[in-house]
Amino acid sequence: MEVPEVNEVEALLERLGEEGLVGRVESFVRMNEGLEAKRGEDFIAVSILGFLEGVLTVLRERYPEDGEVKALYERVRTRREDLDEQFRKPGIPLLEE
Repeated sequence: MEVPEVNEVEALLERLGEEGLVGRVESFVRMNEGLEAKRGEDFIAVSILGFLEGVLTVLRERYPEDGEVKALYERVRTRREDLDEQFRKPGIPLLEE
């Protein structure tokens, strides 16, 4: 399964010298790839994007002046929210009076 943002986050982490986080991202992606057939591609993408969003949240705190961190965070957050909408149960319609 390919989530393009994974490569972008890994490249950003390497640029910032955060090699330890690169390994954690790779491990999380590998762990979720095994669940793809069971949960579905979009569900796994939401999970991975949520993890990346968390990593980028930490990076925003560590590197508040880095525009690339902010921009990538916003893209990942927006994409995760869009995919996440697919998994929300529709609300129960209220009776109209």
